[in-house]
Amino acid sequence: MKNFIIIAIIGIALLNISCQKESPNEIPNGPKLLFSSGFEKGVYLEEPNDDTPIGRYQLIKGTDSQTGFSWPINVLGANSGGLHFIDDDNFQALENEIQTVIGHTGDSTRALYNMERYDLGITQCPYEILNIQEGRKDLYIKYWLKLDSASLFQPDMWRAIFEYKTKDYAENTGFRLIAYIYMDNNGMPYWHWQGDKDPQHSIWEIDNRAVHVPVNEWFMTEFYWHWSEGDDGRALWKINGEVIGDHHGPTTRNSKPIDFIILTQIYGDANPKYQWIDDIEIWDGIPE
Repeated sequence: MKNFIIIAIIGIALLNISCQKESPNEIPNGPKLLFSSGFEKGVYLEEPNDDTPIGRYQLIKGTDSQTGFSWPINVLGANSGGLHFIDDDNFQALENEIQTVIGHTGDSTRALYNMERYDLGITQCPYEILNIQEGRKDLYIKYWLKLDSASLFQPDMWRAIFEYKTKDYAENTGFRLIAYIYMDNNGMPYWHWQGDKDPQHSIWEIDNRAVHVPVNEWFMTEFYWHWSEGDDGRALWKINGEVIGDHHGPTTRNSKPIDFIILTQIYGDANPKYQWIDDIEIWDGIPE
Protein backbone atom coordinates (compact mmCIF):
# COMPACT_ATOMS: atom_id res chain seq x y z
CA MET A 1 0.00 0.00 0.00
CA LYS A 2 2.85 2.36 0.93
CA ASN A 3 4.56 1.67 -2.41
CA PHE A 4 1.33 2.38 -4.23
CA ILE A 5 1.00 5.76 -2.50
CA ILE A 6 4.60 6.67 -3.35
CA ILE A 7 4.10 5.69 -7.00
CA ALA A 8 0.89 7.73 -7.12
CA ILE A 9 2.63 10.78 -5.68
CA ILE A 10 5.46 10.46 -8.21
CA GLY A 11 2.93 10.10 -11.00
CA ILE A 12 1.09 13.24 -9.94
CA ALA A 13 4.36 15.16 -9.71
CA LEU A 14 5.41 14.06 -13.21
CA LEU A 15 1.98 14.99 -14.53
CA ASN A 16 2.31 18.46 -13.01
CA ILE A 17 5.77 18.90 -14.54
CA SER A 18 4.43 17.79 -17.92
CA CYS A 19 1.52 20.24 -17.68
CA GLN A 20 3.88 23.04 -16.70
CA LYS A 21 6.07 22.37 -19.72
CA GLU A 22 3.05 22.41 -21.99
CA SER A 23 1.65 25.63 -20.50
CA PRO A 24 1.74 28.41 -23.09
CA ASN A 25 2.82 30.79 -20.32
CA GLU A 26 6.06 28.87 -19.98
CA ILE A 27 6.93 28.86 -23.68
CA PRO A 28 8.92 31.91 -24.82
CA ASN A 29 6.96 33.00 -27.88
CA GLY A 30 7.25 36.79 -27.61
CA PRO A 31 9.69 39.20 -29.22
CA LYS A 32 13.34 38.13 -29.19
CA LEU A 33 16.21 40.30 -27.99
CA LEU A 34 18.66 40.58 -30.89
CA PHE A 35 21.27 42.91 -29.40
CA SER A 36 22.04 44.72 -26.15
CA SER A 37 24.99 46.80 -25.04
CA GLY A 38 25.76 49.58 -22.58
CA PHE A 39 29.37 49.98 -23.78
CA GLU A 40 30.57 48.20 -20.66
CA LYS A 41 33.94 46.56 -20.07
CA GLY A 42 35.14 44.72 -23.16
CA VAL A 43 33.74 47.26 -25.65
CA TYR A 44 36.23 49.66 -27.23
CA LEU A 45 36.68 52.15 -30.06
CA GLU A 46 39.36 51.77 -32.69
CA GLU A 47 40.98 54.90 -34.07
CA PRO A 48 39.08 56.43 -37.02
CA ASN A 49 40.75 55.98 -40.38
CA ASP A 50 40.20 55.55 -44.10
CA ASP A 51 41.42 51.99 -44.20
CA THR A 52 38.74 50.08 -42.32
CA PRO A 53 37.07 47.24 -44.30
CA ILE A 54 34.03 49.51 -44.85
CA GLY A 55 35.75 52.83 -45.55
CA ARG A 56 36.13 56.05 -43.55
CA TYR A 57 34.78 54.78 -40.24
CA GLN A 58 35.58 54.39 -36.58
CA LEU A 59 34.79 50.85 -35.54
CA ILE A 60 33.25 49.78 -32.23
CA LYS A 61 34.48 46.32 -31.27
CA GLY A 62 34.51 43.88 -28.39
CA THR A 63 32.02 41.94 -26.26
CA ASP A 64 29.98 43.72 -23.60
CA SER A 65 30.79 42.10 -20.24
CA GLN A 66 27.30 42.88 -18.90
CA THR A 67 25.16 41.62 -21.79
CA GLY A 68 27.41 39.18 -23.66
CA PHE A 69 26.61 40.76 -27.05
CA SER A 70 29.43 41.72 -29.39
CA TRP A 71 30.08 44.61 -31.76
CA PRO A 72 29.50 45.27 -34.63
CA ILE A 73 25.74 44.92 -34.39
CA ASN A 74 24.42 41.91 -36.30
CA VAL A 75 20.68 42.28 -36.89
CA LEU A 76 18.58 41.67 -40.02
CA GLY A 77 21.51 39.71 -41.43
CA ALA A 78 23.88 42.70 -41.22
CA ASN A 79 27.55 41.82 -40.88
CA SER A 80 29.29 45.18 -40.43
CA GLY A 81 28.87 48.69 -39.13
CA GLY A 82 30.60 51.62 -37.50
CA LEU A 83 30.73 55.36 -36.90
CA HIS A 84 30.84 56.97 -40.33
CA PHE A 85 32.97 60.12 -40.63
CA ILE A 86 31.42 62.37 -43.30
CA ASP A 87 32.71 65.81 -44.34
CA ASP A 88 34.87 65.75 -41.21
CA ASP A 89 37.81 68.07 -42.05
CA ASN A 90 40.45 65.35 -41.71
CA PHE A 91 38.81 64.03 -38.53
CA GLN A 92 38.94 67.49 -36.88
CA ALA A 93 35.22 68.38 -36.93
CA LEU A 94 34.02 65.22 -35.18
CA GLU A 95 34.96 63.24 -32.10
CA ASN A 96 33.79 60.00 -30.46
CA GLU A 97 34.76 58.46 -27.12
CA ILE A 98 33.55 55.85 -24.68
CA GLN A 99 33.37 57.81 -21.42
CA THR A 100 32.59 56.98 -17.81
CA VAL A 101 29.70 59.24 -16.75
CA ILE A 102 26.70 59.32 -14.43
CA GLY A 103 24.02 57.40 -16.26
CA HIS A 104 20.22 57.45 -16.35
CA THR A 105 20.01 55.37 -13.15
CA GLY A 106 22.17 57.85 -11.22
CA ASP A 107 25.09 55.42 -11.07
CA SER A 108 28.43 55.49 -12.88
CA THR A 109 28.30 53.92 -16.33
CA ARG A 110 30.16 53.78 -19.63
CA ALA A 111 28.48 55.58 -22.52
CA LEU A 112 29.24 56.55 -26.11
CA TYR A 113 30.04 60.26 -26.48
CA ASN A 114 29.68 62.06 -29.85
CA MET A 115 30.66 65.65 -30.64
CA GLU A 116 30.33 67.78 -33.76
CA ARG A 117 32.46 70.91 -33.39
CA TYR A 118 31.48 72.63 -36.64
CA ASP A 119 29.76 71.95 -39.93
CA LEU A 120 31.34 72.02 -43.38
CA GLY A 121 28.09 71.32 -45.20
CA ILE A 122 27.01 67.74 -44.49
CA THR A 123 29.27 67.03 -41.51
CA GLN A 124 27.94 64.06 -39.50
CA CYS A 125 28.98 60.88 -37.73
CA PRO A 126 26.19 58.28 -37.70
CA TYR A 127 26.54 54.77 -36.33
CA GLU A 128 25.46 52.73 -39.35
CA ILE A 129 24.29 49.12 -39.38
CA LEU A 130 25.44 47.99 -42.82
CA ASN A 131 24.97 45.18 -45.33
CA ILE A 132 21.46 44.33 -44.18
CA GLN A 133 20.23 41.14 -45.84
CA GLU A 134 16.75 40.89 -44.33
CA GLY A 135 15.41 44.40 -44.83
CA ARG A 136 11.71 43.51 -44.93
CA LYS A 137 11.36 42.61 -41.25
CA ASP A 138 10.07 44.40 -38.16
CA LEU A 139 12.50 45.94 -35.70
CA TYR A 140 12.26 47.67 -32.33
CA ILE A 141 15.12 49.85 -31.07
CA LYS A 142 15.53 51.45 -27.66
CA TYR A 143 18.36 53.42 -26.09
CA TRP A 144 19.05 56.23 -23.64
CA LEU A 145 20.21 59.59 -24.94
CA LYS A 146 21.47 62.81 -23.36
CA LEU A 147 21.74 66.00 -25.45
CA ASP A 148 23.45 69.32 -24.81
CA SER A 149 21.27 72.38 -24.33
CA ALA A 150 23.30 74.95 -26.29
CA SER A 151 22.50 73.46 -29.70
CA LEU A 152 18.78 73.09 -28.99
CA PHE A 153 17.76 76.74 -28.60
CA GLN A 154 18.98 78.23 -31.87
CA PRO A 155 16.16 79.67 -34.04
CA ASP A 156 15.26 77.76 -37.22
CA MET A 157 17.89 75.06 -36.68
CA TRP A 158 17.62 71.27 -36.57
CA ARG A 159 19.43 68.08 -35.64
CA ALA A 160 18.72 64.47 -36.62
CA ILE A 161 19.01 61.55 -34.22
CA PHE A 162 17.92 58.41 -36.11
CA GLU A 163 16.97 57.15 -39.56
CA TYR A 164 16.85 54.28 -41.99
CA LYS A 165 17.08 54.27 -45.76
CA THR A 166 15.87 51.67 -48.19
CA LYS A 167 17.77 50.56 -51.23
CA ASP A 168 17.89 53.11 -54.05
CA TYR A 169 16.94 56.05 -51.85
CA ALA A 170 19.78 58.01 -53.46
CA GLU A 171 18.19 57.30 -56.87
CA ASN A 172 14.83 58.74 -55.68
CA THR A 173 13.00 55.43 -55.90
CA GLY A 174 13.40 54.46 -52.24
CA PHE A 175 12.25 55.66 -48.83
CA ARG A 176 13.74 57.23 -45.70
CA LEU A 177 12.37 57.18 -42.15
CA ILE A 178 13.94 59.92 -40.02
CA ALA A 179 13.62 61.46 -36.54
CA TYR A 180 14.48 65.13 -36.03
CA ILE A 181 14.52 67.79 -33.39
CA TYR A 182 13.45 71.08 -35.00
CA MET A 183 13.67 74.54 -33.47
CA ASP A 184 11.02 77.15 -34.20
CA ASN A 185 11.48 80.87 -34.91
CA ASN A 186 11.98 81.52 -31.21
CA GLY A 187 14.51 78.73 -30.79
CA MET A 188 12.11 76.38 -28.96
CA PRO A 189 12.82 72.71 -29.77
CA TYR A 190 10.16 70.19 -30.81
CA TRP A 191 10.04 66.68 -32.31
CA HIS A 192 9.56 65.93 -36.01
CA TRP A 193 8.90 62.39 -37.40
CA GLN A 194 8.99 61.93 -41.17
CA GLY A 195 8.90 59.50 -44.05
CA ASP A 196 10.16 60.85 -47.37
CA LYS A 197 11.25 59.95 -50.88
CA ASP A 198 14.07 62.53 -50.84
CA PRO A 199 15.14 65.30 -48.43
CA GLN A 200 12.89 67.87 -50.14
CA HIS A 201 9.77 65.74 -50.60
CA SER A 202 8.13 64.18 -47.57
CA ILE A 203 5.45 61.51 -47.92
CA TRP A 204 4.15 62.05 -44.40
CA GLU A 205 5.18 64.26 -41.46
CA ILE A 206 4.29 64.40 -37.78
CA ASP A 207 5.19 67.37 -35.55
CA ASN A 208 4.95 67.03 -31.79
CA ARG A 209 5.23 70.09 -29.56
CA ALA A 210 3.31 68.55 -26.65
CA VAL A 211 6.07 66.23 -25.43
CA HIS A 212 8.93 68.11 -23.78
CA VAL A 213 12.41 67.89 -25.38
CA PRO A 214 14.76 67.01 -22.49
CA VAL A 215 18.07 68.86 -22.41
CA ASN A 216 21.12 68.08 -20.32
CA GLU A 217 19.34 65.00 -18.95
CA TRP A 218 18.95 61.37 -19.94
CA PHE A 219 15.81 60.27 -21.76
CA MET A 220 14.69 57.03 -23.37
CA THR A 221 13.96 56.94 -27.09
CA GLU A 222 12.14 54.04 -28.79
CA PHE A 223 11.61 53.29 -32.47
CA TYR A 224 9.50 50.53 -33.99
CA TRP A 225 8.49 49.81 -37.54
CA HIS A 226 6.53 47.23 -39.45
CA TRP A 227 7.98 47.21 -42.97
CA SER A 228 5.18 47.37 -45.53
CA GLU A 229 4.06 49.23 -48.62
CA GLY A 230 0.44 48.84 -47.54
CA ASP A 231 -1.90 50.27 -44.95
CA ASP A 232 -0.64 47.77 -42.36
CA GLY A 233 2.75 49.48 -42.22
CA ARG A 234 3.65 51.26 -39.00
CA ALA A 235 6.34 53.67 -37.77
CA LEU A 236 6.23 54.42 -34.03
CA TRP A 237 8.46 56.80 -32.05
CA LYS A 238 8.32 57.31 -28.28
CA ILE A 239 10.22 59.50 -25.83
CA ASN A 240 10.18 58.42 -22.18
CA GLY A 241 7.17 56.25 -22.99
CA GLU A 242 5.17 59.08 -24.59
CA VAL A 243 4.19 58.79 -28.25
CA ILE A 244 5.85 61.33 -30.52
CA GLY A 245 4.36 59.93 -33.70
CA ASP A 246 2.55 56.74 -34.67
CA HIS A 247 2.23 56.57 -38.44
CA HIS A 248 0.04 53.85 -39.95
CA GLY A 249 0.69 53.26 -43.62
CA PRO A 250 3.60 52.60 -45.98
CA THR A 251 7.10 52.47 -44.52
CA THR A 252 8.81 51.91 -47.86
CA ARG A 253 8.41 52.71 -51.57
CA ASN A 254 8.47 50.44 -54.62
CA SER A 255 8.83 47.44 -52.29
CA LYS A 256 12.44 48.39 -51.51
CA PRO A 257 13.99 46.61 -48.51
CA ILE A 258 15.91 48.55 -45.87
CA ASP A 259 19.46 49.14 -47.02
CA PHE A 260 21.05 50.44 -43.81
CA ILE A 261 20.05 51.79 -40.40
CA ILE A 262 21.47 54.92 -38.81
CA LEU A 263 21.09 53.75 -35.24
CA THR A 264 22.46 56.97 -33.75
CA GLN A 265 23.17 60.24 -35.47
CA ILE A 266 24.85 63.56 -34.75
CA TYR A 267 23.96 65.79 -37.67
CA GLY A 268 22.36 69.18 -38.23
CA ASP A 269 22.98 72.90 -38.60
CA ALA A 270 22.98 73.77 -34.88
CA ASN A 271 26.61 73.69 -33.72
CA PRO A 272 28.61 72.88 -31.74
CA LYS A 273 26.63 69.92 -30.37
CA TYR A 274 27.30 66.78 -28.39
CA GLN A 275 25.48 63.80 -26.90
CA TRP A 276 25.81 60.59 -24.90
CA ILE A 277 24.20 57.23 -25.77
CA ASP A 278 23.76 54.24 -23.46
CA ASP A 279 21.95 50.92 -22.96
CA ILE A 280 21.02 50.05 -26.52
CA GLU A 281 18.49 47.26 -27.07
CA ILE A 282 17.27 45.86 -30.39
CA TRP A 283 14.35 43.38 -30.60
CA ASP A 284 12.47 41.73 -33.45
CA GLY A 285 9.20 43.16 -32.11
CA ILE A 286 7.87 45.41 -29.37
CA PRO A 287 8.79 43.79 -26.02
CA GLU A 288 6.09 43.41 -23.38
